[in-house]
Formats: sequence, structure tokens, C-alpha cells
Amino acid sequence: MYDVAIIGAGIIGASIFRELTKFNLKVIIIEKENDVSMGTSKANSAIVHAGYDPKNGTLMAKYNVKGNEMFDELCKELSVPFKRNGSLILGFSDEDMRSLKELLENGKRNGVKGLELLDRETVLKLEPNLNSSVKGALSAPTGGIVGPYELTIALVENAIDNGGKIRLSSEVMEIGKQDNFRLTLSTGEEIDARYVVNAAGVHADKVHNMIAERSFEIKPRKGQYYVMDKSQGTLVNHTVFQCPSTKGKGVLVTPTVHGNLLIGPSSEDINDIEDIKTTLETLEEIKETSSKTTDKINFREEIRNFAGLRALSDRDDFIIEEAKDVKNFFDVAGIKSPGLSSAPAIADEVVQMINRAGLELKENEKFNPKREHICFMDLSNEEKASIIKQNPQYGRIVCRCEGITEGEIVQSINRTLGATTLDGVKRRCRPGMGRCQGGFCGPRVQEILARELNKNIEDIMLDREQSYILLGKTK
Repeated sequence: MYDVAIIGAGIIGASIFRELTKFNLKVIIIEKENDVSMGTSKANSAIVHAGYDPKNGTLMAKYNVKGNEMFDELCKELSVPFKRNGSLILGFSDEDMRSLKELLENGKRNGVKGLELLDRETVLKLEPNLNSSVKGALSAPTGGIVGPYELTIALVENAIDNGGKIRLSSEVMEIGKQDNFRLTLSTGEEIDARYVVNAAGVHADKVHNMIAERSFEIKPRKGQYYVMDKSQGTLVNHTVFQCPSTKGKGVLVTPTVHGNLLIGPSSEDINDIEDIKTTLETLEEIKETSSKTTDKINFREEIRNFAGLRALSDRDDFIIEEAKDVKNFFDVAGIKSPGLSSAPAIADEVVQMINRAGLELKENEKFNPKREHICFMDLSNEEKASIIKQNPQYGRIVCRCEGITEGEIVQSINRTLGATTLDGVKRRCRPGMGRCQGGFCGPRVQEILARELNKNIEDIMLDREQSYILLGKTK
């Protein structure tokens, strides 16, 4: 019997999972995919929003601002890349400038610190590569950039190290309740729990409807992106937005924490909940729209496109509540942008909600908030030499583009929540994230995975189940 079962191992589920392990509880997180961070949490803008945009009085505004303030300490504890590079929201017309004033006032009501309207000259001094037609901008210095899948992985790893349990490749098929809940998984296993948290992202309405009366609907919205080579990574220093619209915050241009440039997303309401394909037509629209921000992006330096889904509900706000007709079943749904920014604060609130519902919280005195992670290229020459002396695998570069060593890849496979697929390694330590996109290092990473997992190389997957890379030898 578990005290709490969490359905969904994205950034929201992972944050709640770790928060619960701060107490003497039996907690389990259940994920239908073969790894964590496999949905929206791995395919988004990687932005920690300041909080000027959500309407004052909404849950989005409340948790965005509170969550933003928690990122410095959280990412430091978990060895996750995070940078407060600040945001600029550009105005190109008198109407835009009026909208920026409204955002400024809304942001102040939300409690966002440091907001300031800038004139054209100041904006171009900060970001000389922006189009000279800009009239001004709203500066939000508390905005930041983060590694979203790295954070999700780190949260789950740390929670497991502190006693939490996980089930991967385990879709919840049925939920029943008498005195407690019984979750039937696709593996045939049955999980009993006193409380259940539904953090299933774009599938949250389906999970809710397994046990409760229909009360909301999730409709996915797709966003497509360009990832540019690091040669474009210093084109802008801030995260640069255009004025937001009813469809979201619009196409942004931002550096990433790893030195690339990210451009997007599009905004497409779709019906297919599995549709993450990119299209030439939409990517061309993103390219054209971004040219209003800056015409200096060299799109010949594009190294990858991707698409992700946002979980929009038929309500105008986050859904964070106990189901009205099922006691002790909590929905954390419709967590669209700024969901990543809000995640730490949402986790804190959900734990307190479960406490108010009757779950006793006794502090876990053995809780260790720290999670260590070696990024070899960030070390000094002396530190590198010392590590190589202890483990020669750190002296062998496997991924030339990103400078990733065999030691880091082996560590990513053998740690608490170890990688089992090519993309699982990629999300943990970045081989294949560079200019050649794994063209050179991919086969070597497969070999290392097969060796460390004691598998045949043909059995190593690209990412999800059945995503085979190799079928056999040709020579």
C-alpha cells in the first residue's frame, strides 16, 4: 500500500514526487513510457517565465511568480543548468507599446520584480542584432532559461534516492476505489494507494474519466521549433518575445542554457494527441515571423526541428483540485505555459492540499536535496586531470561536437535512473545534441549502451519501445 501514487512523470509529476519524498511516506510515480520527461516536458521553449503575462488572480499568475523564485536553489541542489538571462518583450507599433504598458501593470500586480519599459535606443544597446524598427520593450530581468528534461530527470532521480519508487513502461489502464485506490497497469501489476495525483499531461482527462465524472477536456496545441547551431547562440543574450496574442506568447528567439539558439513555437490546435511531426509550411511561417524580431538569423545553421504538445484544457486556468465526486483523487491538469516555470510551486501546493485532505506529513530527516552530476567540459584542467587519473574513461571523447566523454555516458547509464536508449543518454549528458546530431557518435553510444546493459546492440532502442535502430549486419 502506497500513501500516494502519481500518474505521469513529466515536470509536474516529477516535482510533486520529489516534494513528497521530503516526508516519511511511501510514494510511487507511474509512467506509460520507458523513460521520464517523454512528453511536453522534453519538447518546449525551456523558458522560466517572469510572470508578467498570466492574468492577475489566476493560478497561472500565482504559481508562475512563486515558482520562478524557487529555480536558483532548486537547480543548484540538483546540478541542473539554469540561467537568469532576462526577457525582453518587443513593441513595434504604438498599439504594441500600449500592450506592453498593460503587461507592465499586470506584472506588477502579480508581484513580478524589476519590470521596466525600455526605449528603442536602450533596447538596441542591449540587443544590437534586433531589427531597428523596434519602438521599445518591456524588460523582465527575472526571466530565465533551463534544461527542462534534465530538470525532470534530476527531480525523479533525487526522489528515488530519497525512497520513492517508479514504474516505467506502465500505462494506467483502470482505476478503482473502495476504501483506497487500486490502479491496474498495462503490465498486469496492481498498485494500491490512499491518494492519487493525476499529472498525466495531454492524457489527464482520460485518466480523470477512469474514476470520476467528466469535468474537463484536454485539447492539445502543437508547437514547432528550430534548433540552431552554437554559431548562432550569441545572436541574442535575452529571451526575446514579440507582443503576446490570444494563441500564446508567440514566436520567441532565445539562447539555450547549452549555447544554441531556439526559435519558435508555432501554435496549432490539433485533434491527434500523438501528432508531433514537423511540417515545412509551418516552419517557414516561424522563419517569417521571427524575421520581425531579427533578420540576422542564418537558417542555414539549423541543426534540428522538433514539435511538442501543450495540454490546453477547456478552462482558462490551471486545474489543481480534488475531484468533486472522488475524495483523495487530485487532478493537476491543463498545465500549459507557464507550467515549467510554475512546477516547483505547484508541487508545494499539491502536497499541502493532500495534507489538508488527511495525509499526515512527518519530515523525512534523511532527505538529501543534493544530486551530483559531472559535466566534464565545465571543469578546470586540474579537475579534469584528477578525474581522468581516477577513471580513464573520462579521457576518451565520444561526442566531438559537444565534448562528451565515455565516462559521462557510462555514468548516465549506471546512475539511479539510468538511460536505456540512445535518446535517453542524449537527454542526460548530450551526445548527439551537436552539429552532426549523432552522425559520428551515435554508433559508439549504442556500443557503450549494449556493453553496460549487457545487451545485443540490435536490442538498443532509439527512444520509445520498438524504436529499433539496427536490424543486423550487412557485411
